[in-house]
Amino acid sequence: MGAGPPTVPNSATEPSASAFAQVRAWLRVAPWSALAELACRAGYVARGFIYCSIGTVAIAAALELTPRAQGSRGVLEAWAHWPFGVLLLWLAGLGLCAFAGWRALQSVFDADRQGDSLSAIGSRLGQAVSGVVYGALGVSVFSLIDTLEDLTEADEQEQTRQAVASVLGLPGGELLIAAAGLFILGAGVGNIIQVFGRDFCKPLACDAAITRWAPWVGRAGYLGRGIAFLPVGALMLMAGLKTRSRDATGVGGALQMMEGQPYGEVLMITVALGLIAFGVFAFIEARYRRIAVDEVLEPDGFSKSLNPAR
Repeated sequence: MGAGPPTVPNSATEPSASAFAQVRAWLRVAPWSALAELACRAGYVARGFIYCSIGTVAIAAALELTPRAQGSRGVLEAWAHWPFGVLLLWLAGLGLCAFAGWRALQSVFDADRQGDSLSAIGSRLGQAVSGVVYGALGVSVFSLIDTLEDLTEADEQEQTRQAVASVLGLPGGELLIAAAGLFILGAGVGNIIQVFGRDFCKPLACDAAITRWAPWVGRAGYLGRGIAFLPVGALMLMAGLKTRSRDATGVGGALQMMEGQPYGEVLMITVALGLIAFGVFAFIEARYRRIAVDEVLEPDGFSKSLNPAR
């Protein structure tokens, strides 16, 4: 008797070692799904590197080792000065665009099978906005590569203010900026709420040893990101209400503002460590997260027929 068709490992039921074994098997039997999953995992890696970089630069700023904290665009610009910096920017841009694609699969095609309840729709809307943000950031990376010689003149906070000023100049622009501020505030509060209510291991295909410490990394990360988002949203809201673009700032500016508060250096370092934890949790998700792209790309196709348990 023949050996029969190959079996695709099931990351939903097997231990953590199956996560990439599944992809290797898919490269043979369902290459499009496999490549899509690899792209999604690369997106989590890019996300992790950016947040780890933001946190690291913020700690350096708090210790006066660098002039100021930076947000996502600022740290991407800083990468350009590293050895192989342009290669890093290319990889980051591709990874961020891949992550935006994964957000599209989650929000539009419900890749996580969240359903259509009110909370699920809210979650999917948040994922859609996240996809737009990461996609825009990914596209901006390629524009940075085109203008590499001007990176030393870039000022992330000034770019934020200019962008807000251009929106304020539109009819109803102040309402758009205020709404953006409210959304960022809501995202910050939502991140903090997840610290207490989210099961961080639920989407992971990992063994018992990892489940003992991974949730704490996730909680620290979401708490740090939530705290960092709050002043960004508040300042953006004030910029819209007062029609003053100079009030707006990004994550880097918000982190820098913390330094001027009582015990500001300690607060800034604490939040920065949380952002690094968020980046580390993104690496954990890149390795262990269940990413069922085959159920979206080939719902009745070859890969599912090989593994009916998925």
